[in-house]
Amino acid sequence: MASESVPIKRVLLIVSGLPLVLLVIASAALLYFAIPRNAAGMAAKGVCSAAFVAGRPWQKLLAQDVLPASPVLGLISIDVDETARSVTARFAGLFGRTAVLLAQRGCVLDAAPSTAPIAPAPQARAQNEQPWPLGEAAVPVAQWGADVDTPALQAALDQAFVGAGDPSGANARGLAVVHKGRLLALRSAPGFAVDTPLHGWSMSKTVTGMLLHKLAADTQLSLDSPVVSAFAPGREPAWVAIWRGDGRKSILVSDLLYMRDGLASTEDYQPWGSVPQMLWGHADVAAYAAAAALQAAPGTRWRYLSATANLLAGVARGRFKNDADYWSYPSKALFEPIGARSAVLESDSAGNWVGSSYVWASAADWARLGQLMLSDGRWGDSQVLPPGWLKKAEIPSTAQGEGQGYGAMTWRIGDPQAGSCKNYGLPPDTLAMIGHWGQIIAMAPSRQTVIVRLGWTFKRSAFDNCALVAQVLKALPRE
Repeated sequence: MASESVPIKRVLLIVSGLPLVLLVIASAALLYFAIPRNAAGMAAKGVCSAAFVAGRPWQKLLAQDVLPASPVLGLISIDVDETARSVTARFAGLFGRTAVLLAQRGCVLDAAPSTAPIAPAPQARAQNEQPWPLGEAAVPVAQWGADVDTPALQAALDQAFVGAGDPSGANARGLAVVHKGRLLALRSAPGFAVDTPLHGWSMSKTVTGMLLHKLAADTQLSLDSPVVSAFAPGREPAWVAIWRGDGRKSILVSDLLYMRDGLASTEDYQPWGSVPQMLWGHADVAAYAAAAALQAAPGTRWRYLSATANLLAGVARGRFKNDADYWSYPSKALFEPIGARSAVLESDSAGNWVGSSYVWASAADWARLGQLMLSDGRWGDSQVLPPGWLKKAEIPSTAQGEGQGYGAMTWRIGDPQAGSCKNYGLPPDTLAMIGHWGQIIAMAPSRQTVIVRLGWTFKRSAFDNCALVAQVLKALPRE
């Protein structure tokens, strides 16, 4: 009997070790397949949007926008089909992914080409010489006014473009300053026209919040409704039925708006992390986000999550009778009424707005969006957004902790306790849209000021967004 116990123990040891072996194999498979595939997706999507949404010459886009992010991306090659307006990227000659421009949807990864007519990429506007916001013309420096510290403001603008064109530097691409409704400055980096649409990354979250705020009024949706009850008949995605069977049924639409849903998601930007997996590894960003289990009671914990913004975009989709109306809504309801004609909100291949990350707009159009927030949705004689959006953005997500520094899909950067710029002397009411790689739109209601900075800053230490906002505000009159 003793001699038989040895092989039995060995078998038990082998069996007990199987879960660990399988975990190692699964992890290796993720590294071998998912990361190269996601990298190819990132390149195809990014180059497609920069070429066919922004209208930039595609020949240098891989070198300018993709390769500096990581040495590993040097294994990527691209093929551009200008006729089909598509881009195929391959990692090491394998793992090919294709993105294609679609009507109303921007560049979409892994989508079938469409036969629907597509407007050409944005060109220079005929009314560029008209004063902003009707055109793109800024107020001449001589007309800024005696109450503006002109040398200080010019110095701040000049400093913002140090390192433009250098991927290892700050690499600014666009900047705008609006004070009391006047565009004092509009600048772009060499190689970028002032009306070139630029990628907002996570500034898109605030735009998604603005759209949801308007859509709620348009469709009589209470923000205190449970998410599982927010969908029109026949428009529920499959994940809603699953939520009804567990604690996620208690998550409210407002919990998504303020990022306090309690889901066990993470904001991980590593190549194998949750955000790359969601953006470039899955066809349906909302379904990916919805798969997260409940970790905390809804409404009690704030956590910044791109996944939450995409869930909000999924809720918005469910308010429409059809996808065509959903895809056209950002332009018809928000961008066109304020003249932001370069602005595009892109979707995933399943049809959801990628509300976390995929709005493109020129610096002047981002300034229009910031000014719309500053005026609480008022634009000229029209109320484009229902009153109350600015208040939603100003209300802290939670009464204590990090959530004090965040409102409705908007950063409360001036908050004296939790604001990310609390040590820079900004007005306490300063809000901001903030995006990856150095994007920011700061809005200071008490100073009637909007500050836009767009760039491609791979090195975080090369640009201090709080310092730029503080410098510009210091140069402007306090009343």
